[in-house]
Amino acid sequence: MVSTRLAPARLPPGRRIYAIGDVHGCDAALAALHARITEDLRARPMAHATLVHLGDYIDRGPDSAGVVARLMGPALPPVQQVVNLMGNHEQLLLGAIDGADPAMAGVWLANGGPASLRSWGVPVASPPAHWRGLLPAPQIEFLRKLGLTYRDGGYLFVHAGLRPGIPAARQSTEDLLWIREPFLSWEGDHGAVVVHGHTPRAEPELRANRIGIDTGAVLGGKLTCAVLEADRVGFLHSV
Repeated sequence: MVSTRLAPARLPPGRRIYAIGDVHGCDAALAALHARITEDLRARPMAHATLVHLGDYIDRGPDSAGVVARLMGPALPPVQQVVNLMGNHEQLLLGAIDGADPAMAGVWLANGGPASLRSWGVPVASPPAHWRGLLPAPQIEFLRKLGLTYRDGGYLFVHAGLRPGIPAARQSTEDLLWIREPFLSWEGDHGAVVVHGHTPRAEPELRANRIGIDTGAVLGGKLTCAVLEADRVGFLHSV
């Protein structure tokens, strides 16, 4: 049974959302957390359950290819809807293989790209110009189609956060995928409670205006899932 507490927002009746933070190639942790979600739904059935992944599926960890394959596979049996959002690491990879800015390849490699190349069986020493032809086209196309935000009830789901004072519809892609400050220290209203990853912490952060759930799975921490229902929130972990 998930232990819950009062949440800073609410969902409509009959709806539950499971939101998972940054995976970073930790496919075993993602599989374990998916299993816990399945167990929870079987123990506590819900009319409409949505699973939201908040981006950063690749880089740094051992099995980026496995993570993407899992996200592309069949949805968990008790889940009615799956939403996969983009993270800044997916943006970096796509920029690197598109080649519009030659410097992007080096930026991606400096931010965990070699682990992803190895997981796809691509030699790290291979020229960036060859990556597009060596990476699995279906997985790259899946990453290209990832959304940036998802809204339900009083919550807005996004990888990194929002720039304070700007309506959600007018946020830049750069901020949605990369922002830390002034978002993290802002105490004002964003128009919705923001559920985000991107900034790792030892434990989930539960604030009046945001819920941070990147708990550093690839840094020796755990993969975290926020469980949102009515006016309550709880957390599941991979370990």
